[in-house]
Amino acid sequence: MENIALIILCAFLSGSTLFIGAGLAYFFEKWFKKGALKVQIIHTSIAFGGGILIAAVALVLIPKGMEALPVIPMAALFLGGAVFFFFLDRYLEKKGGAFSQVMAMLLDYIPEAMALGAVFSADRNMGFLLALYIGIQNLPESFNAFLEMRTGGYSSKKRLILFLILSFLGIAASVSGYYLLSDHPKGTAALMLFSSGGIIYLIFQDIAPMSKINKNWLPALGASLGFLFGMIGLKIMG
Repeated sequence: MENIALIILCAFLSGSTLFIGAGLAYFFEKWFKKGALKVQIIHTSIAFGGGILIAAVALVLIPKGMEALPVIPMAALFLGGAVFFFFLDRYLEKKGGAFSQVMAMLLDYIPEAMALGAVFSADRNMGFLLALYIGIQNLPESFNAFLEMRTGGYSSKKRLILFLILSFLGIAASVSGYYLLSDHPKGTAALMLFSSGGIIYLIFQDIAPMSKINKNWLPALGASLGFLFGMIGLKIMG
């Protein structure tokens, strides 16, 4: 099978878990109405997703970015991402939006999908493993983002449609990465570093505070397990 066909297939399969995670959250809302167990599951899931995001930044996005760029552009891109999402987060807050999880999810998903396309021509096995890693980490991130958007007044139907649309973004990102970034490692690195700055900002501004429950230590353990998941994924990818 041609590279581009394999890229589209892998991107579709890994992206489909965005919709699957949203679907799981949809049924979770219906099955768990109230109670301490529901609160614990939600906060632990948020922390687990935050742990995965930290792992993606610390183990994949930043190391790859630092390999390709010198210190000044590296620092400028990372800081630029943080500052950009600082202003975007403030703007959305004024508008009454609830999108921190969605933004963090896309900041993680889109650069990795583009990297999937970029590396596929050089190393198919790495491409397959990266697609698997992306697909699995999309589940808790889309689960949390779907639940978060409820506070913004969005109906379940609208949220499901949104995540169905988002699940196809990975195909466009991967194909773009294949054609635009395969021979431009510095462009891939710049995208990863800019995204990393935004992810770190969103984790400490929005995601980590949402995961805490007074006198409950399970969410913090969930964050550690999320980071461990990222470590295992990186080890598998070699």
